Amino acid sequence: SPSQGYYTRRGGVGESGDFITSPEISQVFGELIGVWYISEWMAMGKPSALQLVELGPGRGTLTEDILRVFKQLSSVLSKCDVSVHLVEVSPKLSEIQAVLLTGGKVQPSPEDESAYMKGISKTGIPIFWYRDIQDVPPGYSFYLAHEFFDALPIHKFQRTEKGWREVLVDIDPQVPDQLRFVLSPSRTPATQNFIQPEETRDHVEVCPEAGVIVQRLASRIEKDGGAALVADYGHDGTKTDTFRGFRNHQLHDVLSAPGTADLTADVDFSYLRKMAQGKTATLGPIKQREFLKNMGIDLRLQVLLQNSGDTATREQLLHSYDMLMNPEKMGDCFNFFALLPHHRLVHPDKKDKPQSKSPLPPVAGFNELLLK
Repeated sequence: SPSQGYYTRRGGVGESGDFITSPEISQVFGELIGVWYISEWMAMGKPSALQLVELGPGRGTLTEDILRVFKQLSSVLSKCDVSVHLVEVSPKLSEIQAVLLTGGKVQPSPEDESAYMKGISKTGIPIFWYRDIQDVPPGYSFYLAHEFFDALPIHKFQRTEKGWREVLVDIDPQVPDQLRFVLSPSRTPATQNFIQPEETRDHVEVCPEAGVIVQRLASRIEKDGGAALVADYGHDGTKTDTFRGFRNHQLHDVLSAPGTADLTADVDFSYLRKMAQGKTATLGPIKQREFLKNMGIDLRLQVLLQNSGDTATREQLLHSYDMLMNPEKMGDCFNFFALLPHHRLVHPDKKDKPQSKSPLPPVAGFNELLLK
């Protein structure tokens, strides 16, 4: 909702907000993602231009960490034309991002341009803001969706004796200012369109908007090259009821005081894989702790610990490492998932002359994985 929506009004990321995200916990998280993009850029033959496109960038912390890596590796990227493109619907959050990334040096774009705001990052890279991914110009792009898909709206369905029924929200007749869940009396258009015939679960959540966005990402990657990295809560088509609310870091009833809490539902990665429709290859989902371990988080932690003088910093580093990697905390509930061009994983002419091509470099982060 433009006026009453949670992200347009609050958008509470961080200690003082309603939930905390990995980049807010440790700079290492964003740095390793920056390293992932550079390693993919190199594996794909160092294209001369790259767009970093983040969907729902929060406060901009993750982009800031990635740009720091790009700056540190500027000698590697020296011949590459890098730009940043943020897809953000919240006016409040885009202001916070602008201050963090550019020091507030932004200007509104002219009416005829697809971006609504633009600026130059503190590291000298052009940044553009858009309301929709379709407004981002075509071109070789790396896409990033961190805790983005879980915030998109879902349809819920329940299997009954009469077949599938959609779960809807209704006003409680007993308590007029309260909402309640009800089952649709008959099949709804959503029930007909979104339930797969082979579905075995009794309760299913489907996020059609996520499907549309993944189709757009897959089409863009197929046409222009690049890759997409998705990091989120999720499952591979196994979970049922995951819809929940967070307020002040506590679980919150999703139906009480709408618009004041962060609403989230686990991402169904099997649905995202289906929605890529074979236009790209997909990797994952793998657990966050596996991905970060493969990316060298342990080595990075050792370096930071050796370079930090005071006990407080060292304790903070160990605490944030534990938050990211501990299976009981974020290590197992967050997953990484990637979309890559098919030629990145299989040589186009491998079938004819298996000996002639050099082996493709493994995909960082996923490199201990077998392809799905």
